[in-house]
Amino acid sequence: MAACTTAPPKPAPQPAPQPKPLPQPQPPIKMPPPVGPTTAPPAQPPQQQPQPAAPLFTPVAFEVLPGWQQDDLRQAWPAFMASCRVLSVKLDKPDWKSACGAAKAVDAGDGAAIRQYFETYFVPNLVRAADGADTGLITGYYEPMLHGSRQRGGAYQTPLYKVPDDLVTVDLASVYPNLKGMRLRGRLSGKTVIPYSTRAEIERARLPGKELVWVDDPVEAFFLEVQGSGRVQLDGSGDVVRVAYADQNGHPYKAIGRWLVEQGELTADQASAQGIKAWVAAHPERRQELFNVNPSYIFFREERLPDPGVGPKGALGVPLTPGRSVAIDSSFLPLGAPIFLSTTQPASDVPVQRLMMGQDTGGAIRGAVRADFFFGFGGQAAENAGRMKQRGQLWVLLPRPATLTTAAQAAR
Repeated sequence: MAACTTAPPKPAPQPAPQPKPLPQPQPPIKMPPPVGPTTAPPAQPPQQQPQPAAPLFTPVAFEVLPGWQQDDLRQAWPAFMASCRVLSVKLDKPDWKSACGAAKAVDAGDGAAIRQYFETYFVPNLVRAADGADTGLITGYYEPMLHGSRQRGGAYQTPLYKVPDDLVTVDLASVYPNLKGMRLRGRLSGKTVIPYSTRAEIERARLPGKELVWVDDPVEAFFLEVQGSGRVQLDGSGDVVRVAYADQNGHPYKAIGRWLVEQGELTADQASAQGIKAWVAAHPERRQELFNVNPSYIFFREERLPDPGVGPKGALGVPLTPGRSVAIDSSFLPLGAPIFLSTTQPASDVPVQRLMMGQDTGGAIRGAVRADFFFGFGGQAAENAGRMKQRGQLWVLLPRPATLTTAAQAAR
């Protein structure tokens, strides 16, 4: 969602070692040492984008997961089944077929049966960064409501743009298979692809004719880009439409809160969404200067909203479930996989320990032990997401090989 993109590759970087496939997890009888790459990478072209260091996955027993027995897994089951439909059917991933096939026979209302299912078909793996750290930053996001109009006028002076006609996207995997999921964005100048306009350049030149809607609050429009999607209530008719992420200008996301801290304008504790908005309200003349710190710019598309109770679609292509979906860095963790999260509530020491689904990505979500908690829609979701800046641990649940699953079933 938020600024879902990757920075374009630098010209002619030197070759770098490629991350190697993680081995299949083994039954978690004992905690083995961290698992590292084991197979040689395929031959690559002589020049390619440097890859992030692979995380370390340590298989553990379910008993190690804090709060595993207390979590009401019935709340996570619909989100898991949505992931399964994509992973086992649409993407046709062989390692998910057996587990997802067995899930069809599980009673969605039986928490004990769901727990037994996961313990039979999956192995939890503690996620560590390449430097060995097993804790990281857990933030939050939500789906905001804005007020807008089809026409510019009155308070409605801030446009939300559709994808520009001159934005060019190059799928790098078509040339370098190891760069799967990475895209180069820019525009053509003659026969050369050059970087697309930055936020500051777009704000100066505008994109006439590409306005999707006009909204009444430039601050909320900026934060809509950070969230990645939202709703707009239209003036006059009162109709509510969803504006969803469509594309991005190719420039990397930069956190304006961090910049305010570096400039001495806010402390780290004050740099929440609420704190940033308060700073802008106190310094309206510096609003655009602050926003231009983030060169990334998000373009939107309009979607119907037939059921207000259904969340926006994330990067996996399924609706997000409040409290059970997280955005992850898919360079490190498999998109769609169950993720057990142990953290605390926003600005609190109260534990949050539950099974989530890694169904989204975001430009600000970078690193193996990093997640963005989806709080849903509405005022309380906005309040929680704005204050969520906690430390936490992640365990990714990976399917057991079919032979080991059969043995585990026999053992029961």
